[in-house]
Amino acid sequence: MYRLLILSAAVLLAATLKFAGTLTLQLQGKGLVNLLVAQCTHDFKVRGMTRHDPIGDTAGFRSLVGDGQIVVTVEATDRASSYQGVVPITGDSLAECLEAYFIQSEQLPTRVRLASTAGVVSGMLVQRIPGEGGKQSVDPAALESAWMKVDHAMVELSAAALIEDDIEQRLVRMFGDDAVRVFSGHEVKFECRCSRERVANVLRSLGVDEVRSVIAEQGAVTVTCEFCQKPYKFDAIDVEQLFTEGAPRGSDAIN
Repeated sequence: MYRLLILSAAVLLAATLKFAGTLTLQLQGKGLVNLLVAQCTHDFKVRGMTRHDPIGDTAGFRSLVGDGQIVVTVEATDRASSYQGVVPITGDSLAECLEAYFIQSEQLPTRVRLASTAGVVSGMLVQRIPGEGGKQSVDPAALESAWMKVDHAMVELSAAALIEDDIEQRLVRMFGDDAVRVFSGHEVKFECRCSRERVANVLRSLGVDEVRSVIAEQGAVTVTCEFCQKPYKFDAIDVEQLFTEGAPRGSDAIN
């Protein structure tokens, strides 16, 4: 369930990107779930993974993740707009953790709602955006009143309504007194960026002696992508070629 929720959250956050790039949402906990990762590109290609111990059916969010931190990393394709924010895990749900992240890291009042059932995941995010250039043409009291109304509507939004309602009708019911504009949707699809060359760069970074020791013990080196579970196998000949072809090219990470 939480893997679906964090994927939904990553899509919501990636929708705010103003440039080509990738957003990575990572939850690092000290509980049964010690890692949740979701990545979404600006064009809504997603992938995610979890690491956890055996989980019971009734465990709550905080008992699962324990203490830890939320990490949001944005990597621009041109590398000019990359940044990372890190805040402690707070709240009793992933949505509350994200709300706390925006307050602590970006000082943006935010409401997040996430819900999932079998085969369905849904989310909604609203933010109070500062006036452009520090100027606001609307009376501050009116802005505060408008935000309070939006905030109340989000607090009252149930998980069932988020899953079951038509999104356009839901927006009109929640914010119909204001000018509601619905933009065209985007297809969200799974796509992993792992490749044999990326894995080869990781092996090169380990050094020839360590990789040869694995070959001597196991006969081959097999690296399995944690996102898509695709295995990449390198035999002794492959490994010798890796270290005669020169230094790593491009990213030295699988992902």
